[in-house]
Amino acid sequence: MSDPRIVAASRIDEDAQYEVGLRPKTLDDYIGQDRVRENLQVSIAAARNRGEALDHVLLYGPPGLGKTTLATVIANELGTSIRSTAGPVIERAGDLAAMLTALGEREVIFIDEIHRLPPVIEEILYPAMEDFELDIMIGSGPAARSVKVPLKPFTLIGATTRAGLLTAPLRARFGIVHRLDFYTDADIEEIVRRSARILGVALDADAARELARRSRGTPRIANRLLRRVRDYAEVRADGRITMDVAGAALVLLEVDAHGFDDIDRRLLRTIIDKFNGGPVGINSLSAAINEEADAIEDIYEPYLIQIGFLDRTPRGRVATARAYEFFGLEAPGRDGRLW
Repeated sequence: MSDPRIVAASRIDEDAQYEVGLRPKTLDDYIGQDRVRENLQVSIAAARNRGEALDHVLLYGPPGLGKTTLATVIANELGTSIRSTAGPVIERAGDLAAMLTALGEREVIFIDEIHRLPPVIEEILYPAMEDFELDIMIGSGPAARSVKVPLKPFTLIGATTRAGLLTAPLRARFGIVHRLDFYTDADIEEIVRRSARILGVALDADAARELARRSRGTPRIANRLLRRVRDYAEVRADGRITMDVAGAALVLLEVDAHGFDDIDRRLLRTIIDKFNGGPVGINSLSAAINEEADAIEDIYEPYLIQIGFLDRTPRGRVATARAYEFFGLEAPGRDGRLW
């Protein structure tokens, strides 16, 4: 599901050429997610001391928070290579078998969007993860027979934005499970300063804070905004990103103080104006703003819910008092909700 917005948390085409250079290589360089990082440091050190493959790792959380980056960091910390693929890409059992048999001792295979693995592929993955062997059927009909192919011990790192869609048997086979949360403004500010140094951009401290504040707690958005503001500074200023330059660039990009863009504002205003603040069902909201229901649930809502502008209730979506205050409106009821 693509999202072409400047504040899109999902990866867009232009991100790919920059993200590799900006990614940290070690856990010491990885900023934020302190609890996850500390737990991984212990697990990786223990696996290396024992000379064993690290337990299989599941990373989940909203897009843009560094799951792919963290998978690469884990492989670097283990001192091994990583092979990357994605759930929708693995269509046949032979595709998975080829990848797993090619893995060396204690190597890492990373599967992004692991919740989208076809069921037949999952069935093959179970014994591979548990017993390090492939159970392959050769032939068909009465002559069919099962052949077990041994694998070298390996680590599977799975990443997903939809942990609830993982089957219970697959999830149970991950020994290490971590959720990545939205970053604090302080962590995002440190990420922005680090990226500016790598890109060779002069960035004032107050401008770094402002970029961080508007980045929706997401490193991918922070780095994208930094690149766009850098362009503005080079064309409309002297190349240095000051507070005034950052502010003018962000106005041009239509990214406000909360990191909202036009779609965010339209979604909230539609709930308030057209549905009296809610509750409103996802399909009605989808039709009202002409956006896919899945896009609303996966892309637009998580951040609005996280910062308290939207509630997801059993009866539907509800605009909170903060949303009313944002638009200069008086919220109905004692707590800003309509029930």
